[in-house]
Amino acid sequence: MAHTAHPKVDSTVAERLARFSRELSYRHLPPEVIHEVKRRLIDTLGCAFGGWKDPPAKIARKVARSVRFRPGATLFGEAHRTTEDLAAFANGTAARYLDYNDTYLSKEPAHPSDNIPAALAAAEAAGRGGKALIEAVVLGYEIQCRLCDAAALRPRGWDHVTYGAFSSALTAAKLWRLTEAKTIHAVGLAGTPNQALRQTRVGEISMWKAAAFANAARNGLFAVELARLGMTGPAPIFEGEKGFMRIVSGEFDLPPLHPSGPFKIMETYIKYFPVEYHAQSAVQAALLLRERMEGGIDSIDAITIRTPDISYEIIGRDPEKWHPKTRETADHSLPYCVAVALMDGEVGLRQFGPRRLIDPKLHLLIQKVRVLSDPDLSAAYPGAIANIVEIEAGGRREVERVDHPRGHPKNPMTDAEVEEKFRRLAGRLLSKRQIEGVLARIWALEKVKSVGEILNLLKVRGKG
Repeated sequence: MAHTAHPKVDSTVAERLARFSRELSYRHLPPEVIHEVKRRLIDTLGCAFGGWKDPPAKIARKVARSVRFRPGATLFGEAHRTTEDLAAFANGTAARYLDYNDTYLSKEPAHPSDNIPAALAAAEAAGRGGKALIEAVVLGYEIQCRLCDAAALRPRGWDHVTYGAFSSALTAAKLWRLTEAKTIHAVGLAGTPNQALRQTRVGEISMWKAAAFANAARNGLFAVELARLGMTGPAPIFEGEKGFMRIVSGEFDLPPLHPSGPFKIMETYIKYFPVEYHAQSAVQAALLLRERMEGGIDSIDAITIRTPDISYEIIGRDPEKWHPKTRETADHSLPYCVAVALMDGEVGLRQFGPRRLIDPKLHLLIQKVRVLSDPDLSAAYPGAIANIVEIEAGGRREVERVDHPRGHPKNPMTDAEVEEKFRRLAGRLLSKRQIEGVLARIWALEKVKSVGEILNLLKVRGKG
C-alpha cells in the first residue's frame, strides 16, 4: 500500500497515529493515569444515566434497539445487544446530553470522554477486559486532544466532533487488535466521509448537540469494522491533494507521540456543574458573590461578565443566549447560567428543567446581564479558563474572579466528589447495590476479565 509522505515528516500522520496506537501499552501507563481512567469512567457513566431518560437518549436507544445483534454491544440500562456502532451512538448520546462530561480546551475544544461509550462498545464486542479498556481510553483521549492542540476547526466552520471520528476509530482498532496497515485504512475510512458542521452549536441549540459526537463515534466504529474485514481506505487522509488538511483543518504539525507519556488525560477537566465548560468559573464566581449579597436578587441593578474571546463567541454572544427556549441553549448561555446561580444558589439538573426555563422572574434577571470579551482573560486562556463577574446592587459593587473552576487539574475534584456525582446522577435509575457494585468493579478495573461484567450491572429497574 503506497502513501505519499508529507515533506516535513518521515511518514504520514495516519501512519504515525496507527503506529502509536499499537505501541501504547497498559504496562507502560503510570499508576496516576490508570487511576484517572477509572475516575473518567465513573464520571461518564454517571452522566449517561443522568441523561438516560431525556428525549435525545430515548430516540437514540429506540434506533439502536431496532437492531438485535448478540455478538455486539449492550445498550446502557438494558439487556438489549445491538451492533457496536449503534450501541456507541445510543450510549454516547445519553452520556453527552447533560453537557456534564469532561472537557479539554486548546486550539479546538473537545469532550474527550465522548470516546468512552465507543471504547466500551468496541471492548465488549471484541471480548476485551479491563486492561485493554484502560489502554483504549488513554488512546482516545490522547488522539483527540493532540488533534485539538494541532489545529482549530471552529473558525473554518467545522465542529470539534470531526476529530472524534479519528479518535474513536483508533480506539476501536486497538481493541480489535487490527494490524498497522488495517488501522491506517480505518483512519482513512473514518476521516474521509465524516466532517461535521459547526452549525450544531450556533444560535438556538437543538437535540443534535447531544448526538453529534456519538454519531462521529458510530462512524469511527463502522470504519473499523470495514477495515477489519478488508476494506481499504483513502490515503493519505491528512496530507493528500484533497485530504483533511487541505479541505478541513489547514496545515498542521503533530508533535511526536510517546507510548510512555506524558498523557493528555491528566490535562483534561471534570465538570463540577452541568454547564458548558467556559461557564464553570462564572457559575462558581456567581455563587461566591451570592453569599456576599445583602439586598437579595431584587436589589440587583446590573450584572457584568468579563470572559475570554472564545467563551464570548460560544456562550456569550448570540441573542438566543438571553432568551433560551431549550435546555441545550440554556446550558450554553453564560447569561442564563450566571443568573440562575445568583437566583437559586445552586446549579444542578433542576436549574435546566422546563419550569425553570420559562420562569419570568429569572428571565428579567437575565436581561440585566452584559457579557464583555476581555483581552487579558483571552491572553491567559487556556492556561486559565477565567471569568470575572461583577454585580451592581443598591449602589454597591461586588466583583469575583475565578481562574480554575472546581474539576480543573489545578483545582481537582476528589475521588469522593466524583463518586458523589455518580451516585447523584445514577441513583435515580439504579439501586444502591448496583451503584456500589459498579464502583467496586471500576476501581478494580484492571482485574475485570470482560467489560460485560460492568455493563451487566447497569440494567435500569423495570428494563429487561
